[in-house]
Amino acid sequence: MHDLLLDAASRAIRYLEGLDGRPVSPTAADIAGMSSLAGSLADDPTDPGEVLALLDTAGSPATIACAGRRYFGFVTGGSLPAALAANWLAGAWDQNAAMRVSSPVGAKLEEIALGWMVDLLGLPAGTGAGFVTGATMANFAGLAAARHRVLAAAGCDVEADGLIGAPPIRIVVGDEAHASLLKALGMLGLGRSRVERVAVDGQGRMLPDALPPLDDRTILCLQAGNVNTGASDPFLPLIEAARRAGAWVHVDGAFGLWAAASPAQADQVEGVGAADSWATDAHKWLNVPYDSGLVFVRNPADLEAPFSAEASYLIQEAPREPMRFTPESSRRARGVEVWAALASLGRRGVADLVAGCCRHARRFAEGLSDAGYEILNQIALNQVLVAFGDDARTDEVVAAVQAEGTCWAGWTTWQGRRAMRISVSSWATTDEDVERSIEAIIGVAGT
Repeated sequence: MHDLLLDAASRAIRYLEGLDGRPVSPTAADIAGMSSLAGSLADDPTDPGEVLALLDTAGSPATIACAGRRYFGFVTGGSLPAALAANWLAGAWDQNAAMRVSSPVGAKLEEIALGWMVDLLGLPAGTGAGFVTGATMANFAGLAAARHRVLAAAGCDVEADGLIGAPPIRIVVGDEAHASLLKALGMLGLGRSRVERVAVDGQGRMLPDALPPLDDRTILCLQAGNVNTGASDPFLPLIEAARRAGAWVHVDGAFGLWAAASPAQADQVEGVGAADSWATDAHKWLNVPYDSGLVFVRNPADLEAPFSAEASYLIQEAPREPMRFTPESSRRARGVEVWAALASLGRRGVADLVAGCCRHARRFAEGLSDAGYEILNQIALNQVLVAFGDDARTDEVVAAVQAEGTCWAGWTTWQGRRAMRISVSSWATTDEDVERSIEAIIGVAGT
């Protein structure tokens, strides 16, 4: 075990140190090399060192270099040094974070990290929270809390009796609601197609004047950080309207909620703390390893109600048992990495991370606009949409940029236009990386 783990660490370090010298996308030969991982399952055991060597030799070259400095796809950052190191240590700990008795350190770190984040994001004191896999499950958990509260107010115990015979719940969303929110609604039995859609402006922000009349059987779903433009809904007037009607307000803030942690960007999400539930990802702007979503609910009892489970062998004696606030029971100790990231960055470090990504996004927009290419969005946060002519030409440029390998950005369609979507989310991206990437994009687009 000792030698194997040292070998794993050596290979991982070598991989990370080599990211800057390789294309962001793997080559066709690298992808073809994965064939050596296949074949029939062996009858007899194989030496773990040989297994690790094969995994590294065939697998590492075939990765997308999203841990590197010039990956601008899917609004996902890399892993902070402290977070990655904590992830390795937590893997060795192999803790089951379901209950305090199964992992005292997992429960404590989770409790501390959640408290820090409630404060950092400007959420109400006493807010309940839980660690989940990502924004889809964070939306699921927040909306499960909303479903519980709305139906409990109507005299229904949805956890005990289900939705059959329950009064209908209205779901109001913006026209730019993210797919993860709609997926969560489908899993909860609230329906993807039953939603009432509200018109948005040219940046994807919900128009308050278009909001339908709300009532106390309504869940209003707002957005912090549109996945294409980075823009957020105007929370103050929308939440005020919901409050007057007694409606629940849920915020999908997968990455945009982190703007609240940066004084330079906090105005983009002004008023978001007045909602009832919030979903976000730590593996986006906090730059921790994947599988680190977060749900927050103003009243902890509303989050606990859908997810509590009782059995004679489950020892739940602490004031806060982690499994009572998430859909899962047994799970890894996600709080370890989030605690490490926050402890290493501090309040100023988180603010600088967010502000730095936004500054890089503005530079991308400026550089590409100066070169004659069309920027389709106002740069609210870290998202840049670029068109290189008609849709077909834009798709050609994006594919060519990905193949060229200096950087990686994806495709999207924004209000009828195809665009390159540049998402600056990594702690590691430097001014030099941005300039190098702009130069590469312009060079590819000009050929």
